[in-house]
Amino acid sequence: MSQPSSIVGILREPTRTTESIESSALIVGAAVFVVAAPLGLLVFWGTALPIAGRDSLGAAVALGGAIVAALAFVAGRLVLRRRFGAASVVEPEPGGTRTPAGSAGAPDHPGPRLHWFDVVALSVAHAVIALLGWTGLADILERSFLGAEVFPIPAALLFGVALAVSAYVSFLSSVRMTPMLLSLVLAVFLVVGVITAMLSSTDPLWWEKNLSALGMTNDISSLAFNLTLIIAGAIVTIVARYATAGLPAGTPKERRGRDVVRWGLVLIGILLALVGVFPVDEFFLVHNTVATGMAVVYAVVVIGLPRFLPTMPRVFVMLGWVYVGVIVVLGVFFAIGYYNLTAVELVAGVLIFSWIILFLRNTGSVGPKRVVAVTA
Repeated sequence: MSQPSSIVGILREPTRTTESIESSALIVGAAVFVVAAPLGLLVFWGTALPIAGRDSLGAAVALGGAIVAALAFVAGRLVLRRRFGAASVVEPEPGGTRTPAGSAGAPDHPGPRLHWFDVVALSVAHAVIALLGWTGLADILERSFLGAEVFPIPAALLFGVALAVSAYVSFLSSVRMTPMLLSLVLAVFLVVGVITAMLSSTDPLWWEKNLSALGMTNDISSLAFNLTLIIAGAIVTIVARYATAGLPAGTPKERRGRDVVRWGLVLIGILLALVGVFPVDEFFLVHNTVATGMAVVYAVVVIGLPRFLPTMPRVFVMLGWVYVGVIVVLGVFFAIGYYNLTAVELVAGVLIFSWIILFLRNTGSVGPKRVVAVTA
């Protein structure tokens, strides 16, 4: 039975084993708590804080959690880069075990790596998830403890614990980034961002117009909605590389098919980001053009998937066709006045992004190799 690693050994090689990764995340969380708790005591001293709202404990936790989540994600990528060089993932041979690059039995060739703009996008996504998540939790607690206030010492402790948890989760997500985890980050980010925009909208009847109406107000709803679309578009471009990296590319035909799907997904991500960059009230024609273009590119990729990637599971291919058929039916319902545009956009958006997430997961079983994270 092996002995647990020493703290010095963990600090020297923080990603060598599963134990060292977990211990490194705990050390990061503990370090954040040691800094955040005294800082919170200094800031909160002499005041009783409301749980949520302006100048509240919830607001401080949300802002601080967002900052440490972003920094912890970047720190995790830097740790991997220091140990394994530019590669953060590897591709084991068929039937092989998941071993770190540079260790015994590990392959020498690296898999797809996260570039600096990928790291920026994912760190911002983790920051936004922490920001909106802690804000939502504070609002729920405020409604559960009406009129309650938090005194400085417990407020500082809660502040330190919340920031430590944010750093711990973000660091683990960074060093264990896999296609499956990336799909989870995309899903959580989209759900949290869009729901926050809906709940914070100053126009209670926004849904009578269209989904893009969330991005044309002058409140936090507009910022949350448009920022969600921009960052989600950047994440989809990351998904495009991750999802297609392990696909077969032994012949020119296979390489062409893989490249078509990859650049199709990249184009979907770019168009999605442009939907957030150009709000519908200020750039009506451009907004509608890029939104329609995204749907068209998605349909082309899905319909042509058997030709582009013949090795994709048939069940997944048929599911994509069903999705396209449902979107077409929704368009017909909107044209005859049975559905309003918001319902069509919501359902179509859920179908498109669920397909992208499922595509990311299904490509892990295609081809002779599978992209996995560098773990023990």
